[in-house]
Amino acid sequence: MVTAHPLPEGFTEIEVFAIGTALLVEALLGFCLNGLTIISFRKIKELRTPSNLLVLSIALADCGICINAFIAAFSSFLRYWPYGSDGCQIHGFHGFLTALASIGSSAAVAWDRYHHYCTRSRLQWSTAASMMVFAWLFAAFWAVMPLLGWGEYDYEPLRTCCTLDYSKGDRNYVTFLFALSTFNFMIPGFIMLTAYQSIHQKFRKTGQFKFNTGLPLKTLVICWGPYCLLCSYAAVENVMFIPPKYRMIPALIAKAVPTVDAFVYALGNENYRGGIWQFLTGQKIEKAEVDNKTK
Repeated sequence: MVTAHPLPEGFTEIEVFAIGTALLVEALLGFCLNGLTIISFRKIKELRTPSNLLVLSIALADCGICINAFIAAFSSFLRYWPYGSDGCQIHGFHGFLTALASIGSSAAVAWDRYHHYCTRSRLQWSTAASMMVFAWLFAAFWAVMPLLGWGEYDYEPLRTCCTLDYSKGDRNYVTFLFALSTFNFMIPGFIMLTAYQSIHQKFRKTGQFKFNTGLPLKTLVICWGPYCLLCSYAAVENVMFIPPKYRMIPALIAKAVPTVDAFVYALGNENYRGGIWQFLTGQKIEKAEVDNKTK
């Protein structure tokens, strides 16, 4: 007979079930869509371009976010974290690594698109691979800092998953958050803003709008903004007065990133979408060479 664990403080039965279900749906949907992006890149020769390597980087990071969400969903249904304090640290590190790699790779795509449309320079394989490696190593550097004492990973309000501990709001947290948000949110956001503004101006001059230039930045702000806002507020005020169930909302929104990214960077790209269709149906892409810039 399975022992029922008590409900986490501040949550009802239906709320715990709803959060677990939301995490599970986000994990499965995002993993399937980004898995399809990864497999199509591997199987369809026309998709294997330097620029699409950066899209692949986003898909890999987003699959990692989905795995992290799936573990959180499983724990939510159990009503407790079954993997101990060491597992919590690993879960927090993994979540931050994949999240920061996804943001960094999105900024790399913006940089590539800017050069393609505004300077007419083509991305080389060596440059694309270097940008991908840098995005992941940079993310790993910031994700490992809480394990070394700058910042700290701890349980989320539901206590069935782990993330950056914002409950204390001490100097250690504030300094880490300031550096983290500057290098991993503000700077990538600035790169995306300036790149897509330049591309939009170029499109206006030619009268040919290849893709929605405002969508990638909106995705970044809408999906990650609430979580960043919560963490930033915790740096100046104690956020523990906010009910735990409401403090879980920004994390749930952030876990939707993989699904949204799949539609923005892969399925939203006509030619990448054609490659996925070719993988699923066997029908050849009409164009001999896939230009992934119509994303």
